[in-house]
Amino acid sequence: MRPIAVFAAGVVAAAGLAACGGGDSGDGGGGAGYNAGVNEVVNKSDKKGGTLKLASSDDFDSPDPGNTYYAFSQNIARQYGRALTTFKPGAGKESLEVVPDLATDLGTPSDDGKTWTYKLRTGVKYDDGTTVTSKDVKYAVERSNYSTELQLGPKYFKQYLVDNDPPYKGPYDDKSEKGLESIETPDDQTIVFHLSEPFAEFDYLVAMSQTMPVPKAKDTGLKYENAIVSSGPYKVDNYTRGKSMTMSRNPHWNKSTDPIRKALPDKIEIQLKQNADDIDQRLLAGTLDMDISGVGVQAGTQPKVLAADQKPFVDNPIQGFLRFMSLNVHVKPLDNVHCRIAVQYATDKVAAQTAYGGPLAGGDVATTVLPPTVDGYAKFDLYPQKQAENGGLDEATLAKAKQELQACGKPEGFKTKISARSDRPKEVAMAQAIQQSLKKVGIETEIVQWPAGDYFNKYVGVPDYVHEHGVGMMIMAWAADWPTGYGFLAQIVHGESIKPSGGTNLAELDDPKINNALDDAISNTDKAARLKAYGEIDKMVMQTAAEVPLVYAKALMYRPERVTNAGITLAYGGMYDYLNMGVE
Repeated sequence: MRPIAVFAAGVVAAAGLAACGGGDSGDGGGGAGYNAGVNEVVNKSDKKGGTLKLASSDDFDSPDPGNTYYAFSQNIARQYGRALTTFKPGAGKESLEVVPDLATDLGTPSDDGKTWTYKLRTGVKYDDGTTVTSKDVKYAVERSNYSTELQLGPKYFKQYLVDNDPPYKGPYDDKSEKGLESIETPDDQTIVFHLSEPFAEFDYLVAMSQTMPVPKAKDTGLKYENAIVSSGPYKVDNYTRGKSMTMSRNPHWNKSTDPIRKALPDKIEIQLKQNADDIDQRLLAGTLDMDISGVGVQAGTQPKVLAADQKPFVDNPIQGFLRFMSLNVHVKPLDNVHCRIAVQYATDKVAAQTAYGGPLAGGDVATTVLPPTVDGYAKFDLYPQKQAENGGLDEATLAKAKQELQACGKPEGFKTKISARSDRPKEVAMAQAIQQSLKKVGIETEIVQWPAGDYFNKYVGVPDYVHEHGVGMMIMAWAADWPTGYGFLAQIVHGESIKPSGGTNLAELDDPKINNALDDAISNTDKAARLKAYGEIDKMVMQTAAEVPLVYAKALMYRPERVTNAGITLAYGGMYDYLNMGVE
């Protein structure tokens, strides 16, 4: 996921984004135009009614706003929950702007950026008719960051809020009823956050779904995902894991309290665990409105959507995702930096790019952890590769890999496992391409696959599982929590992000230099200095060789003709913005 920068000054990494491909309208007629939705919302409408029909090839990690991390999940959660801030509904550069949501305005910083105050809108009601208060926002942050039960989301608040003395045990174990003392609620409309150090991008942090209010009396822990209390325009009527979610209007939502939402459909239906190729066919047939995972159409569908009659309904954005492979620094022999560097040289990135769909549907070959769409990106390549004339890596590149294998004491290579998400065929194909290229220098890999809904919380994000089963290489995709270097890097390379389950720092990097550099950068109110630091931190990460960048993601996204208000939101990784979507 992602948000923006200090005081709404806009991280407009968009200079590069505006060139994402928005201007080709030579489309064969009939639609808004090829790439029209990259920089503009197309098929604009205020027409209410109908059912918005969505689908996904897997499931949410969790639809609980306090226990989720997937970008599509946080995008969808805005239908039934309102965070203190959110991203402006729109497309392209406009979608990067953080705006007030449940709060009346952006935060007021004081104490050199260590205290942030927000005022809540009056009259916001839950679907049961009760009024949303600042205490509910405080409780939402406490349960999402300070409980052992909810582990799927990030723990930024726990990392930066001043803790109690003795340390706060969380709402399920704390018997004092005081809660976390560093979040104050002096009245029902005011919430004040006290941080241990300055956090210059706090308005972005509170845009995450963890500030969507939860009334304490209605919290049921891990079961809350089946009984979510809605503060948005839609209420969740039913969620059945692995099958479906249905939503209908929240009868107590009041448009006067919510200036950014249109709330057009009468109902929203989401079918889960659907075959990815079948989703594509239903999109083309007009019986489905959107694939919410935001990864684009499958390889077999790509020629169909680029045909003259369908191309007007296609967008090909640079998404802001990095597709990469983490090398776990605690799984032998990848605990040796030279073995990791060998993998850097021996991973044929062009083959991986081709497997995922080539330059058009896969993306551009990556050499850095930060994508070009993120503020703070610096262009460099520590492990340059060259292609042979007949394809594959050339002999000089392979020789560098073999030299590093010699240095790590594995001159003949080694064996390990490489993981991919089973319901994402292009990711599995990418793993197979990497497997073949590594084999050329003696690195033998077994591909293991798990579904996206369980990938992080049961397998690759569980250090004990990874160590016990020797999963040394793990493919994943990542979009910034907000589009700055800190918003992108913190949860994949900072030692504080290592968790017992649901983790996203799959390499398990815990380098004091990297940790301190990130902490220093986010506390720096000098924006230029902050952005410069992010590029330097990226180089520090690449020097560990624990992350293998593969492609800066692109995708062929399809928007059926009947879908209204369709535009690519860069704030949520380059998928469509679902907030104001409707149907004709």
